[in-house]
Amino acid sequence: MEHIIKKADVLIEALPYIKRFHKKTTVIKYGGSILGEEKIRCGVLEDIVFLSYMGLRPVLVHGGGPNISERMKSSGKKTDFVEGMRVTDNETLKIVSEELESLNKLIVKEIVDLGARAKGLNGKDNNLIEAKKKTAKVDLGFVGDVVGVNADLISRQLNQDVIPVICPMGADKDSIVYNINADEAAACVAGALCAEKFVLLTNVKGIMRNADDVNSFIAALTVREIEGLIKDKVIQQGMIPKVSACVAALKHGVKKTHIIDARILHALLLEIFTDEGIGTEIVK
Repeated sequence: MEHIIKKADVLIEALPYIKRFHKKTTVIKYGGSILGEEKIRCGVLEDIVFLSYMGLRPVLVHGGGPNISERMKSSGKKTDFVEGMRVTDNETLKIVSEELESLNKLIVKEIVDLGARAKGLNGKDNNLIEAKKKTAKVDLGFVGDVVGVNADLISRQLNQDVIPVICPMGADKDSIVYNINADEAAACVAGALCAEKFVLLTNVKGIMRNADDVNSFIAALTVREIEGLIKDKVIQQGMIPKVSACVAALKHGVKKTHIIDARILHALLLEIFTDEGIGTEIVK
């Protein structure tokens, strides 16, 4: 009997958050190696379906870097990165597009199989994500920055209780297609939708003051504190684009941002519906 009562306590703890976030939009970015692990992906998608049934409005933006790299390796094509960005020529762009679209269809199917409604959207289509060529020290090819997001197109899906699943690609006014960093695309989508929350799913616990000290985890940070930690090189390498995406989302009107470990079962629900949360929360 006691364990059944504890289950009721969990539901009661979640109630204020369900009420607070009812009909509010949460943009979730999901990619990297954790996207390719079926067990983790199933747990994440279950959480997203749960959010939808609880009356929240989840939007999923996915990457696909490891899949793209593996495809390029198998085709004998070299992968070049400059400051973490994939140099994208015509052939690479074709591979990127095909792999992202394949992943998109898989994710949509798995969400539907879990009982929810989902719709795959490609940022390059219907002016969903307007992009321009990224300016860099070297020519990155067809790599773009986000100029604008067609929020109405996404909102129409949300208003029909459909979960939008978005590929991070874009096109300019001349219909030239660009590969977009998924973190950047997700942050811009969150800003355009004035999302209540922006959640980055990753394969680390969150932000640590010392990567070798499990007790140095930081549960909450402000934008100013983030800037200081980057300056002091506490935040570095692969975490920099993630916190930069969170900061960008906050500057565009998103209320709260979160970096959480998708390897933890039901990490999304624990972060959103419990008092303690499990990841690093970043606020303005």
